[in-house]
Amino acid sequence: MAAPAPLRVLDTREGPDPAARAAAHRTAARAALAESGAVLLRGLGVRTPGDVGEVAAALAIEAMTEREGFAPRTTHTPHVHSGSHWPADEPMCMHHELSYAATVPGTLLFGCLTAPGSAGRTTVADSQRVLAALPPDLVAPFERHGWLLRRMYHDVGLAWADAFRTTERSAVDAYCAAAGIEHAWLPDGRLATRQRRTAVVRHPATGEPCWFNQIAFLNGLTMDPAVRGYLTDVYGPDGLPFDTAAGDGTPVTAATVDGINAVYDRFTVGEPWQQGDVLLVDNIRTAHAREPYEGPRDIAVVLGDPIQLPGHVLPVGDGGHP
Repeated sequence: MAAPAPLRVLDTREGPDPAARAAAHRTAARAALAESGAVLLRGLGVRTPGDVGEVAAALAIEAMTEREGFAPRTTHTPHVHSGSHWPADEPMCMHHELSYAATVPGTLLFGCLTAPGSAGRTTVADSQRVLAALPPDLVAPFERHGWLLRRMYHDVGLAWADAFRTTERSAVDAYCAAAGIEHAWLPDGRLATRQRRTAVVRHPATGEPCWFNQIAFLNGLTMDPAVRGYLTDVYGPDGLPFDTAAGDGTPVTAATVDGINAVYDRFTVGEPWQQGDVLLVDNIRTAHAREPYEGPRDIAVVLGDPIQLPGHVLPVGDGGHP
């Protein structure tokens, strides 16, 4: 029996308004999402952030608040945001949203308010197929030790107050303690964090193993070399806004980053955006990316169905024994 397509397309043009159309197609959309990992609701008709929020509710998606984001967003409503602010001429590589958090979104909803004039697809890749295709010697150290994310919150990148949605250091302290994040406040006001997570997780519904991490995407080697060199000169070797390593601290090599991205490329699929479309993504099973584009592009996003994956949070200082 052939494996299900990693992206299903459902025609949802019939109905009086986006929320009503979503409610009418909820069972089919949820079934397609469970089967394939991503489903495009073509022609659902969303035009505003309010429409997107109503569609999420109609699809029975439990919206959640984003914390620890890696790039700025515009907040439209408490649970509807813009896509990450990222240069239009640069790709956003494959990743799983907030895969480094203790509580992760199980479902992502993207609503196309303005379709780009050229390219700009939100593409997806099945992480089960990616895991099966990755070289075993690449996967092994991450499967054994997990992966480590190091962040430095300063005047480059997302400020800690924006990432944690608070201006109170005590609230950040409490959040980090609860989420298994090692953190330190530096004398100049910067916040340094380290967190260790599993790189391969079991899907909560199927039990299938999934390559679930941002090892390649958030590695410092993915930054423009000139920018990386400048930041290193100014802030020191530990001053990059984000960087990744194996869970035991072993650096991630360029060959590893390239190898992961090459496998993602093999399994990448996507449909051109049309205004009014809604894309649902199973964030555990399916990675997503964004192509470069030209012209206006406005995608509203809802992070939903929060879940705490068993064993996902690992002790930072115990990299040899996940």
